[in-house]
Amino acid sequence: MPLSDSLLILSLALAAEAAFGYPHRLYTWIGHPVTWIGWLIKGLDRVSNRENWSFSWRRAAGILALLILVTVTGLAAWMLERFLLPLGTVGVGLLALLSSTLIAQRSLHEHVAAVSKGLREGGLGGGRSAVSMIVGRNPQSLDGAGVSRAAIESLAENFSDGIVAPAFWLALGGLAGAALYKATNTADSMIGHRTPRHEAFGWAAARFDDLVNLPASRLSALLIVSAAALNRDTSPRGAWQAVRRDASHHRSPNAGWPEAAMAGALGLRLAGPRIYGDVQVEDSWMGNGRAEATADDIERALALYRTACALLFALAAALTLLIWIIAR
Repeated sequence: MPLSDSLLILSLALAAEAAFGYPHRLYTWIGHPVTWIGWLIKGLDRVSNRENWSFSWRRAAGILALLILVTVTGLAAWMLERFLLPLGTVGVGLLALLSSTLIAQRSLHEHVAAVSKGLREGGLGGGRSAVSMIVGRNPQSLDGAGVSRAAIESLAENFSDGIVAPAFWLALGGLAGAALYKATNTADSMIGHRTPRHEAFGWAAARFDDLVNLPASRLSALLIVSAAALNRDTSPRGAWQAVRRDASHHRSPNAGWPEAAMAGALGLRLAGPRIYGDVQVEDSWMGNGRAEATADDIERALALYRTACALLFALAAALTLLIWIIAR
C-alpha cells in the first residue's frame, strides 16, 4: 500500500476510533479482531505446547506457532486490502473503519477513567475493583496511592502498545502492518510470560513483541513530552529529564519510556517494586516526584493522554497533507 494511502487511512481511523470507539453491540454480535486473534493463539497453545516436551522443543514450537499466527493474520488483512483499495473512496473508508478496530484510544480512556470514578465513589474497594480490569498485579496489595499509580502506569504503557504502535505499523504497512503488530502484541499478552507453561513456548512472542514495540515506545515518550508543553500543570522538562534518566532502567525495554515521560510530566514516581499474584517484582522507579498519587492525578494523566492522542492525529494528518502536496 502506498504511504499516502496508509497515512490517510491512519488519520481517518484515529478520528473514527476517538469519536465512536468499538460499539458494544457489535462486540456482542461478532466479537472483536483481538478476540479472533486470541482464539487462534489459544488453539496453537493447546495443540503445540506439550508439557512433556523439552525446553528446546517447546521454544521451537513457540517460534513455529508465532510464524503461523502472523502468516494467517497478515494474509487475511492483505487480502482485505487487495479487495477494498480498488473501490476508491468507499474502499479507503472501509479500510479506515477496519483499521480503527486495532486502535484503543477510547476504550483505554474509559477503563482508566473508571478507576478515578471508583476511587471517588467507592473508596479503596471501588478503585481496586476498577483497576483489576486493566492491570495484572494483585489489587488487594494496593493502597489508594498504589491503585492510582497502577492506573496511570497502565495508561502510559498502553498509550504506546494500544495506540501509537498500531498507528505506527498502520502508517508503514497499511491494515496488514497493523494486524501483524496486533497479533504479535496479543500473543505476548497471552503467552509471553515467564511461567512454567509459557517460559519456553512464549519466548519468541515476547522477544518479537519487544522488537516491534521499540520505535513506538520512543515516539510515545516524545508525544507525552510534547503534550506536557501544551497542558496546564504538567512539566515537559520534567518529562524529558525522567525519560533520559530513568527509561532505560525499567525491567521492560519499552514500557519505561512512556511511563517515565508520564511520571516526569506529572511530578510523580511510577513503576518501582510491585506484586503480581503473590510474587513481588523488583523494578526501578520512573520519575523522582511523589509516590502518593491520587484520583486527581489520574485525571491529570487522562488530560495529558488526550493531548498526546490529538498530537498523534495531527502528526498523521500533517504527513498525509505533506505527501499530497509533494505528489502534486
